[in-house]
Formats: sequence, C-alpha cells, structure tokens
Amino acid sequence: MPSPAPHAEAQRPFIQSLMAMLGIACVMMLVGLDQTVVGTALPTIIAELHGFDLYAWVATSYLLTSVITVPVFGRLGDYYGRKPFVVAAIIVFTLASILCGLANSMMFLVLARALQGVGGGMLVGTAFASVPDLFPDPRVRLRWQIIITSAFGLANAIGPTLGGILTEHYGWRSVFFVNGPVGLLGIYFVVWHMPKIRHLKDTKIQLDWLGALLIAVALGSLQLLVELLPKDEPGALLLPLLGAGSVLAFAALVYWERRCTYSLLPFEMFRNRTISVLFLLALLLGTASFSVMFYVPLMLQGGFGMSPQAAGLLVTPMMAGIPVASLINGRIIPRLKRPVVMLYVGFTALALSSLGVISTQADTPHWMFGIYMGLSGMGVGFIMPNLTIFGQLAAPSHHLGIATATIQSMRMMGGMIGTALVGTVVAHAYQSQVAFVLKTSDAMKWLDRLHNPQVLLDQEGQREVMEQITAQGHNAAALFDGIHGILVSAIHTSQYVGLGVALVGLMLVRRVPPLQLKRREQKPAQSAA
Repeated sequence: MPSPAPHAEAQRPFIQSLMAMLGIACVMMLVGLDQTVVGTALPTIIAELHGFDLYAWVATSYLLTSVITVPVFGRLGDYYGRKPFVVAAIIVFTLASILCGLANSMMFLVLARALQGVGGGMLVGTAFASVPDLFPDPRVRLRWQIIITSAFGLANAIGPTLGGILTEHYGWRSVFFVNGPVGLLGIYFVVWHMPKIRHLKDTKIQLDWLGALLIAVALGSLQLLVELLPKDEPGALLLPLLGAGSVLAFAALVYWERRCTYSLLPFEMFRNRTISVLFLLALLLGTASFSVMFYVPLMLQGGFGMSPQAAGLLVTPMMAGIPVASLINGRIIPRLKRPVVMLYVGFTALALSSLGVISTQADTPHWMFGIYMGLSGMGVGFIMPNLTIFGQLAAPSHHLGIATATIQSMRMMGGMIGTALVGTVVAHAYQSQVAFVLKTSDAMKWLDRLHNPQVLLDQEGQREVMEQITAQGHNAAALFDGIHGILVSAIHTSQYVGLGVALVGLMLVRRVPPLQLKRREQKPAQSAA
C-alpha cells in the first residue's frame, strides 16, 4: 500500500522521494516520446492516409486541447492534489495513443490526437507542479530534477531514431503503440509511491468553465484563421468571421477573467512584471521550437528524399541537446550571480539553429546539420527549466500550481501558433512556386496531383505520376527534381518565422529582473496517504 507522505520534504524518506520522482519521470518520457516520434513518422503517415491539408493539425489539435486542459488541471491539482490527476492523465494519454495507432483516416488521427492532447495537458498541468510540492527548496529541486531531465532526455534522444526505425520496419502505427508499456510503468510508480499533497484542503472548489470555453473559442478560431489563410477566395466571409470571432473571444476572456473570483487565469499574475515576461518568453520558445520539430523531418524526407530512419538520426541531436543543456544548466545556474544570463544563451542558440536550417542544402555535411539541430535542442534546454524555476520563485505559494501550468500552457500555445503559421507559409510558398513551374513547363494539367508535397512522400504514387508525365512528352525526372527543391525552399522560407521569434525573445530577456535561487518560505503542505 502507498505509505503516508510526511509534511515536509526533509522528513520524507529518500526512497519514497526517489520512487515518486521515477513516476514523474515516466510521465515525462510519455510526453517526450510522443513529441519526438510523431514528427519523424508524420511524412509517412501523410503518404498512407493522404490529406496533407491536415499535416499541421496532427500537431495543433494536440496542442490546442493541451493549452485548455493544462490550466484547468493545474487548478484542480491545487485543490485536490496532483496524484489522482496524474494517474487519470496517464490512462487517457495511453488510450488515446492506441486510438492514434488505429486511425484509418487523417481526420480520425486528428481527433485522436486532440484526445491525446487532453491527457497531455493533464500530465503537464499536474506532473510539473508535483515537483515543487515534493521539494519546495529550489536548490534541492534542481538536484532532483536531474531524474526528470534524464528521463525526458532519454525519450528525446531515442525518440527521432526510434520513430524512424519503427516507421520504416514496423509501420507508423507502432510509434503510437510504444506509449503503452511506458504508461503502465508510470501508473505503477505514481499509484504506489507518490504522496498525495493538497495545498487548499479546506477550500471550496470553483472552476472557471466559461474561461476555458472562451480560451477554446479564441485559440480555435485563431488556428483556423491561420490554417485557411492561403486558401482565401475573394468575397469569402469565413476568414473575416473567424478573425472577428477570435478577437471577440479574447476580449470576452479578458473581461470575464478580471471579474471572476475563481478565474482560470488569475490576472494578478499577469500584473506581476516578472511572471508576465516569463509567460511571453514561454510563448516565443514554443513558437520557435515546434516549427523546427515538425517541419525539418518534412524537408529531409520530402525535400531530400531521405528514409524515415535516416531523417530520425539527423534530427536526434536536437532532442539530445535538450537534456544535455538542462544538465549543464542545473550545474551552472546555482553558481551564477545573474541566472537570467542563461536565457540569453538559449535564445541565441535558437536563432543560430534557425539560420543553419535556412542554409541547409542536399550537400550540407550531416555533421554540420547535426550541429544546427543540437543548437536548437540546447536552446530549449537552457530556456525551459529556467522559465519554470523563475516562475515558481516569482509566484505566491497559492498560485504555484497555476503559474507552473500556465508557463507550460504558454509554451504549447506558442507551439500551436508556430506550427500553424509555419504550415501556412510552407503551403503558400510551395503551391505558388509549383504553379509557376508547371505553367512555364506547359504542364498545368498536373497541378491537382502536385499542389501539395504529399506525392513527394509516396514513392509508389510518385512513380505513377512520373510515368504519366513522361508519356505526355515531359522530362518527369527534371520536373520532380525542381519540385523537391521547391519544397526545400518553402521550408527555408518558413524558418524565418523561428528566426524572428528567437530574436524577439533575445530582446525581451532584458525585461526579466534579476532573480536569485533561494528557499521559498511557506507553510508545510497538507498531505494524505
């Protein structure tokens, strides 16, 4: 049976702390594996299920539901304790992963990913906030976070290669089924070894469901607007309606949250200069990192013709760079007089990575591309742990859970916006250039088959189209070489989004006031078996 949790971290047996952290580490592995294996497998998924128009939605549907559920369950964890929600999150996430693996259409996959995002949001909203519950002292917390960093790093490091190997040898569905064993292991550790700690035991709970609905409407409308922008037709009313709906929903959200006594996003946090800047930096981090994560594999496989396994190997340094930088950060930052300097290092690394991706061509040495990917991962590793620690230092104890959850939520929101925006840039640049090439080659009749990169990912379909084009007297090989180059050029153009965002983040870091790692003074948390 689970042993009762003591009232303070100093009284908690080492073995119980270790086992509880192993449970959280399994949770982090679930999230890490999912983020990394899907990106490598996605081009192959498109080739089999078709529907390139929904390419970005595989990522953004997950992120949209996560953004909504992170603050909801961050708040619920404050009231009822994190443990029951961590268990429920693992179950939902694992079952949704199985549904993703059973998908027979892109729409089914998008919906299953949305459900998976609910589980992912629950995980992020509760598991991250469990760490300061267990270890209120930031210095002690940094030492214990090595376990989480190592687990997340292991998942990130093996994720791209594992995703490529599974996709190439066992089919893309296996990349979702791999979450099953990890989920079962996580449930064991959490159920039997994580203490149930409650900060607001005697407080009556009130949840801001209207706020959650307004967030969903505002972000959903904004996402649709960005996704449909390249397909706008003169006289169409859908885009203006989506834009107006998003603006009105955001305005209503601000109005409601300022007056709601149990608001989902307490506005007193946003009035805190330190926390508000950290939220904005988390948003920019998500925009820059997710745009690379989901579109570089498309460039490698669709643009350069690499196999999923080869593409996964090249992306691996990005994922391996995250834990490496996090470990370095954990050793360095307690010794720095101005810990904020690590944020400068992180955003500089992200900017250099984007420049590297933009300059990448088919003849770029693999070791050099690995450096570009490693810089991207190290940028995330130097930024995200510090945003979390700084947010926990700046937030009052009764807002600790929601502040931690909101930082993660803002990163996901940035990822959602970045993925949709980059997808829009890629689609518009690709389609316009392909139409121009086909028109100049007197081959416009093939536009319907070549208007998106889907055919570049399907070897059998590509061979069939090339035979038909050759039969009509065109040089199909030269035409497809040009179209492969167009896809690469389109993705290069899209990465200027990540570069610009990284530079904006670099400028905003100077608005973060000096912060020192010191023990938070707080009353002992109430705990139960």
